[in-house]
Amino acid sequence: MAKKKYIFNPQTLEYEEYKTSQKKRFWSVVLYLLSTGATAFLIVILIQNFFGSPTERMQAREIEYLRLQYDIMNDKIDEIDLLLGEMEERDDNIYRVIFESEPIPSSVRKAGYGGSNRYVALDGYVNSDMVINTAKRIDVLSSQLYVQSKSFDEIYEMAKNKSEMLACIPAIMPVKDTDIYRISSHYGQRTDPFYKVTKFHGGIDFSGPIGTGIYATGDGVVKKVEKNKNGYGNNILVDHGYGYMTRYAHLNTIMVKKGDKVKRGQEIGTMGNTGKSTAPHLHYEVIKNNKTVNPINFFYNDLTPEEYDKILELSQHPSQTMD
Repeated sequence: MAKKKYIFNPQTLEYEEYKTSQKKRFWSVVLYLLSTGATAFLIVILIQNFFGSPTERMQAREIEYLRLQYDIMNDKIDEIDLLLGEMEERDDNIYRVIFESEPIPSSVRKAGYGGSNRYVALDGYVNSDMVINTAKRIDVLSSQLYVQSKSFDEIYEMAKNKSEMLACIPAIMPVKDTDIYRISSHYGQRTDPFYKVTKFHGGIDFSGPIGTGIYATGDGVVKKVEKNKNGYGNNILVDHGYGYMTRYAHLNTIMVKKGDKVKRGQEIGTMGNTGKSTAPHLHYEVIKNNKTVNPINFFYNDLTPEEYDKILELSQHPSQTMD
């Protein structure tokens, strides 16, 4: 039951019961509700602007947590990228060098996934740039890992065939029991005996008497046999596989034919003076991936370290070719 209110009437000098009209009561209720609603509205605005709603505070915590996880994930991507770089470095400069294989081009290793449409579904959000950049880095790493995986598969196959490969790569001198001083002309810029001008000499000349035995420097298949009065004269080209070929020129006699399989150390001809030649000698070339390379780097089975140092020294002296 509501308490009654009394007021003092100065005219009657008595306390009388206070009564209000319905209209006053109505407006009192309306003012109370308006003031309460306005106060509540202000409190909500203040909380949302300065404190946030519980849902917003929870979402803000989730966003901060996700940012932290992105930072951790990017740190891990950096570590993986660094480790992958070390693997690629070893692959190109150790494993592939051992097996005489060309390094993988950087353009192949660093190729990512093309087209910006790949990431269109991630665009349009507040943190889209962060998400897209991370997605791109992961895609590039995936591509690099795939290339590296295929490279290791190739290295594995080469390792299984290492003994065969080592038998095929040229590794001895083409003339037995040859004194290194019998090498009359080395690889590189030399004087042409006919034109007396400096020209590039793509092989090594071994001098000796006609009929001196000439031997295959590695296992392979005879790719070409020619008998000419000019140029290389009578010559043999042997394909050793793995990108290697050897040429034996100015021969007197030829003991093999095209298609024959030869073994390292097998006699394939004799020294002569055929073709463009000034005296009996053998012009010997080592060809790697269709380009001549210095043959002295492939005499390691025949030379001691001291002899190799000496032959390197002699190769720097000026000389005249014999062809």
